[in-house]
Formats: sequence, C-alpha cells, structure tokens
Amino acid sequence: GVTEVVTPGVAVDDKLLDHKSNNYLASVFFGRKGQVGVSFLDISTGEFLVCEGSTAYAEKLIQSFNPSELIFSKDRRKEVEKLFGDKYYTFMLDEWVYSFDYTREKLLEHFEVQNLKGFGIEEMELGQVAAGATLHYLATTENKNLRHINAISRIQPDRYVWLDRFTVRNLELIHSNHDSGVPLIKILDQTVSSMGARLMKKWVVLPLKSIPAIESRLDMVGYFLDNAGLSGEVEQYIQQMGDLERLISKVPLGKINPREVVQLKKALGLINPIKELLLASDNAYLAKIAEGLNPCRMLKEEIGRQIVDDPPVNLAKGGVIADGFNAELDELRNVVQNSEGLLEEIQKTEVQRTGINSLKIGFNNVFGYYLEVTNKYKNQVPPEWARKQTLTNAERYITDELKKLEARILGAQEKILDLEEQLFEQLVLSLADYIQPIQHNANLIARIDCLLSFARVAKKNRYCRPKIDDSLVIDIKQGRHPVIEQHMGLDEEYVPNDVCLDNEEQQILMITGPNMAGKSALLRQTALICLMAQMGAFVPAESASIGLVDKVFTRVGASDNISSGESTFMVEMNETASIMNNISDRSLILLDEIGRGTSTYDGISIAWSIAEFLHSNGLARPKTLFATHYHELNELANKFSRIKNFNIATREVGHKVIFLRKLVPGGSEHSFGIHVAKMAGMPRSIVERAAHILTQLEQKSIDNGTEGTADGIKADKPRTQNISTEALQLSIFETVDPTAGKIKTALLDLNLNSMTPIDCMMKLNELKKLLEEREK
Repeated sequence: GVTEVVTPGVAVDDKLLDHKSNNYLASVFFGRKGQVGVSFLDISTGEFLVCEGSTAYAEKLIQSFNPSELIFSKDRRKEVEKLFGDKYYTFMLDEWVYSFDYTREKLLEHFEVQNLKGFGIEEMELGQVAAGATLHYLATTENKNLRHINAISRIQPDRYVWLDRFTVRNLELIHSNHDSGVPLIKILDQTVSSMGARLMKKWVVLPLKSIPAIESRLDMVGYFLDNAGLSGEVEQYIQQMGDLERLISKVPLGKINPREVVQLKKALGLINPIKELLLASDNAYLAKIAEGLNPCRMLKEEIGRQIVDDPPVNLAKGGVIADGFNAELDELRNVVQNSEGLLEEIQKTEVQRTGINSLKIGFNNVFGYYLEVTNKYKNQVPPEWARKQTLTNAERYITDELKKLEARILGAQEKILDLEEQLFEQLVLSLADYIQPIQHNANLIARIDCLLSFARVAKKNRYCRPKIDDSLVIDIKQGRHPVIEQHMGLDEEYVPNDVCLDNEEQQILMITGPNMAGKSALLRQTALICLMAQMGAFVPAESASIGLVDKVFTRVGASDNISSGESTFMVEMNETASIMNNISDRSLILLDEIGRGTSTYDGISIAWSIAEFLHSNGLARPKTLFATHYHELNELANKFSRIKNFNIATREVGHKVIFLRKLVPGGSEHSFGIHVAKMAGMPRSIVERAAHILTQLEQKSIDNGTEGTADGIKADKPRTQNISTEALQLSIFETVDPTAGKIKTALLDLNLNSMTPIDCMMKLNELKKLLEEREK
C-alpha cells in the first residue's frame, strides 16, 4: 500500500530541499471583515508558526516566507487566486476541514494539552483554524509521527518593523528584481551553517522594534568583532556541526540513517566547547545563550557506545552496531568471522581423505557452498558426496557437513542484519526523547551563527555600530548602499551621503536631480541602513543615529502589472494608497518619481497633493524621502516648513554633465534628460534636434494660457506649433510610402486613454508586421 505521499510542502528528503532555506507548508483561513489566519510549518525542522491579521499582512508574510506549498479551503479559491495568482503550488481541502471545532481539537490532540494558552494562541481563532488544517493535511499524506513538532509560536506583528509586500520587493531584501541583481541577503548572509542561513532570512524580513532586543544583538556583534580569536574558534565548531535542526527532525519521521546518527553525536560533541568559550566571555548576552546550550552528554555517550565511528549510510549493509554492545550480536559475528577458518578446515580434511589436490570450496547464491573437482579427479569423489552441478571442466558437490556449516553461517548473517536493525530502531526511539533540547540547541547555534555573520560583514565592509533610541530623528553620516558599494568597478568608489530626517524641522526631503544621478540609490540606502540597524547589524556609514522606525514604505521604480491589465500608473497608485492609509510618526517613506505613469500635469498634481498630505494631515508626521523630476515641486519648500529641497549634485563641463552623486541642499533646475539620451547611445542627429527643440521651448513659454496651476504656480503649456521645423528632415509620414501612410492613419485613430497595456502591445505588434511586410 501507500506508505508516504510527498508534496512540495511536506518533503523531508535532503535531495528535495534547499539546505539554506526553510521548506514551509502554509495554510490560509479567511475570516470575517477581511481578517485572515495563516500558519507556516516546516516539517523538516519542526518549526510551526501562526499569525492573524489583515489580508495585506497575510500577503506580505506569505511573500516573505515564500512557502513551497499553500493549502486552503475549496470555497476560497477565487480569493487565493486574486491574492497570489499562480506563484505557489496549491492544494484545496474540503470546507469542513476549516471549521474551528475540528481544527482546535486537532491541535489539542497533537500537543496533548487542555488549552492553547501555554503557546500564546488561545485567542487566535483564525490562526488556530489554519494550523489545525495543516495537521489534518499531514495525516492525509501519511506523516503520522510528528513528535518533533512539539510547539507552536505566534508571529507578533508588534515585535517587528512593518514591511509591506511592495517594500520587501522594492528594497530587494531576499530576491532581486533583476536576473543579474544582488539582494541584501547575499551581502549579510556569511553564515557557516544551514541553520544560520535559514534564520538569517527571517531576521532580514523581520527587523525588530524592541530597543533592548536590538541592543543585545549589537552588543554580541560588537563582542565578536573585538574578539577575533574567540569568533574564529566558535565559527569553526559551528561549521563542523552540520544541520542539527534537520537531523533531529528526521528521528520521529523514521528517516535518519546510521551515518546521520554519528553526525548527531559529533554535533553534540561540539556543543560543549562552544558553551565553554561563550561562558568564559565577559558578554552577559552570550553567557546567557551559553547557559541554554545542552551538550546531551548521556545521549552522545550512548550513540558512541552503540554505533561504530564510520557506519554505512544504508542500515541493510550491516556493520552499524559497535562490538561489545550486544552479546548475542557478538556471538553471531564470531560465527561468521570464524567461518572462513572452518571452511578451510573442511577443504584440508577432504583433500587428505580423497587425494584430490585441486579441490576447492566455493559459494554461489543458487545452492550455497560447494566442493569443486576438476574432471581429472572426478573418479576419486566419495559416494556420499551429492553432485549439484556439472561444468565443462569440473563438477560441483555438496556434503552434509558443508550444508550444516552453511546453515550456521547464512543464518548468522541474516540474524546479524535483523538484530542490528532492531538495535538501531531502539536507539532511534531513544533519540526521540532528546528532540526538544536538541532543537533548542539548534536554535541557539543558528542565532550565534547569524551574529558572527554580522560581525564578519561589519569588519570586511567597514561598517559602524548604529545608535538606536526612541527619538524621532534619523541622522546618517556618510551612509553607503550596502549592495551597490560591493559591486563597483575597480577604479570606482561609492560616494557616501549624509541624510537627516526628523519630525520637527526636516520631515520631508524633496530630492531633485537628473536621471541616473543616484536618487533611487540614496532612497534605498537610507531604508536599508535603518532596517539593518534594527536587525541588530552594523551599518555602512561613518555614524548612524536611528530613532526607532515602526514601518517602512516604498514606492520606487515603475512596474506594469500587464497580466492583470494594470498600467504603471495604476500599480503606482495602489502602492501609494497603501502607504497613505498606514502612516505613523515613526514611519519611513520612500517615494521615487510619483506620478510619472500619467501625464505631466496629472503627475505634478498628484505628487504635490501627496507631499501636502504627508506634511499637514494632522495625524502623523512620517519621515519621507521624495525623489522627483518635477522641479515645480521645489516650490513646496516655500509653503511648508518641514519640507526641504535637496538635489543630487551635477557639474556641467562644456556640453558634458558629470554626476557627482552628492546630496546637497537646494533644488535642481535641470533634469539633463537629453544628456542621458546621449549616454544611452541615441543617434547624434536626434540628440542635437532635441537640444534645439528644448532651447525653443524654454524661450517661447506661453504667457496667455496655462494647462493647470498649483497654488498659483504656473505650469505653462508650451505651444509646440511655434517650434521651428526648418532643420527637421522630411518626416516618415510625408513620404510617398503607402505603408507609412497606413501606419500614420492607424496611429491617428488610436484612443490611448481607453487602451490597456495589452491592447497597446497588440497594436504595436500589428504595426510592426506592416513594416515587416514592406521589407519583404
């Protein structure tokens, strides 16, 4: 019958798992009023997490935890498809499974408790339903022995910085948005164990909001930095430890092999040296971690007593149980080991008795041991020998004595394998009693590994210790982008910048400057420095004083959601609306080129009103970096006291523009778009023509008509018909080419305002085909 059903979320085979990532099975339960319960279970480690909150919160968590499989009730298929599309492998369960009474009973039964108060989830009804449905699903996939899942923890939103799904994506914390890109995790994760690598991913997407918790991490990182010798020793021990967390989780699942049991013994042997090193340190936090480490000496000694030092992976090969552990096993092994001598004795006796000097004893799987006689001597064979096989040059015989010895030898070998299997299974059963202390060890070792990684990265990249306080000020001196600075050319050096934000005088920095000058990098580096500080890591700056941040919001870069028929502008407005509805005094907001997905005047109006709202909403003063190419927004600084103008400095040398990448006070007057076009390789004639048109536009701004105004600031609409066309070459539409005429007509007939991005792409493809037909 079926012994096991393997799906992506319940895989435990090492070949199917990424050793640096958790393999989560996520369960989602939709409650009333937009509330959702979510659970995450990694069956390969025993980690079981539960949370509840808004749909947006659930979506953000699922994106951050990136489960291998998502389960939900059949009647919620539309909601799941709307939220997640086809990003995850999914499985639908019957509606009755997601009932509160049934799922709660599953949890109480599994954890053998009367209530769930001890886990802190007694009041989390939605979360309980999601978690209980997970246990039901495991039972249907034949995963019945789950002793390593011995606790369930709640993810507490108030403990961590709020990062919505857009921010996790835009800041490229775990995954890059480009094939050749590098996410932050690649810089920070210098862990030497799989356990550490998995924990690091969680630390990166769940920065802390508790100052004492952050300071304790920073203290430990600082200690490791100052004590390189101790750090190196601890690191070496962790490196040899293997994946303690997944090793012990294989025990109840019956998946652990003899060699892995010996690795477990080796790992436990490394706990004590680490414990002693940390206890001897003068860091109270490290000493506290050390006190929690349990070397499990009795278990380590028992494994050493029962299992050989270098056993085979496959138990069926034998030679797993150590000599001297079991008297019956030793006796059986003695029979097998002495059998060679007994066989030689029989051969010697028969040679002397029969005079057949070429007589030899052999063995095959068909009829066991035999005596082989060449044809030359077959007439000398005694009558009591029984012939079993005739060959071209010889004959094979058996005797009663040989058969009796064979029965002893083969019986002993079979019994040895059976007995070794029994003894190994008994040992594995006894290992199950140590699941909790070993899981606790794994958790502490992973934590130490992450802190060592932070220290190593800080030393290598010249990071400083940030100061964390409960003020409302972010003051970064000579800050750098942690990813970009690591990927500069040999002759390039990252230009650091100062950023200061507060709630009283400098709440919003309106940053102008040309495209490619470094506005986006500056925005991202500020957020990354704040988040790294609250992860408990040192940061890429000369100094950094961070008033605790509770939420980070980003709206950076353009991203059409074409598959859903949503334009760049629609995506941008969705993300911006999410920000405006969730701000607080401790929020950090990054807005990059708001409004560029629509017409210039619509864009300016929206960007202006957003800046106004952030400044004067009367509820909160979120610290904001606002990068824009709308120079009209510089006027805001004259009207609102906490908005300050800055720009990314440039220098014009002749007809060239040099990007200085330095943030300086004051607004920028030019965007240097034509220069960027030149850098991109645009044909020289187009660049020169654009410069000519720009000069004319700047000279002939209209005085008698405006497209729109903002608080009296004119947004003049240039009369493009006044632009001279003398220098312009004959237009493609003024030729006698009939194909060009068709394209012109098609373009003039288009109503762009009513078209989706998909419609535009299809029309563009149609026009392209017209040109291709002409070329034929």
